[in-house]
Amino acid sequence: LSVCFRMVEPLEYYRRFLKENCRPDGRELGEFRATTVNIGKSRRSITTADGSALVKFGNTTVICGVKAELAAPTIDSANKGYIVPNVDLPSLCSTRFRSGPPGEEAQAASQFIADVIENSQIIAKEDLCIADGKLAWVLYCDIICLDYDGNILDASAFALLAALKNVQLPSVTINEETGLPEVNLKQKNPLIIRKHPVATSFAIFDDTLLIVDPTAEEEDLATGTVTVVTDDEDRLCSVHKPGGSPLTGAKLQDCITRAITRHKEVKKLIDKVIKSINSK
Repeated sequence: LSVCFRMVEPLEYYRRFLKENCRPDGRELGEFRATTVNIGKSRRSITTADGSALVKFGNTTVICGVKAELAAPTIDSANKGYIVPNVDLPSLCSTRFRSGPPGEEAQAASQFIADVIENSQIIAKEDLCIADGKLAWVLYCDIICLDYDGNILDASAFALLAALKNVQLPSVTINEETGLPEVNLKQKNPLIIRKHPVATSFAIFDDTLLIVDPTAEEEDLATGTVTVVTDDEDRLCSVHKPGGSPLTGAKLQDCITRAITRHKEVKKLIDKVIKSINSK
């Protein structure tokens, strides 16, 4: 009976759970799904990338690969490199997506990640410059969803951060006689990660109720969503709110407080995984 009820009246089905302060998957309203991260050349990541990570939030699975290439900086940013993110939501990850050019949701996710990079100053673009006006690194950050079950923004931001922390760039110098770059693959250096931005998303039910880390079904039934991005110093980097129910100042403050707590959990998880890799 409950399966039929869920299919015919999904919102009413959810409301019955929410009244009891829980959700159909057994989580409390403020509880995140089990979160795992694999970093680097483990069996689940991309061995051809300069840095990679795989992140899972429940069933939502995202992989990020970072490829570094050399290029000339632009004239107006002669001392800066580039970071080029792209979020791909292929048809294989969910029936809601079609093959072909990126859809609206993929474009919005790519823009969100670009904003996170810019607003948080995760990497100073000056750090990617090798020789002013001559040579700089370009980091192509490809984020691909393998299995979609909601909360793509949090998973993408997490995968990006974990992959960037895994990048090792070879030492590059410019030969003064020839003016050509010389790459030393034996000497590699990690990227300087200046900030650790973490995204925390909420679905808003019936204009008032906040639930954290929504599934795809919860996102579909919600009256709005909001994503809060914080950094190491509990600083608010950005608030992403694509329409939907308005939020009171008190509710937004509640989201920020929860996001700060979540930031500490995510940072701890990344540090633990990196420590285990380094000790091998």
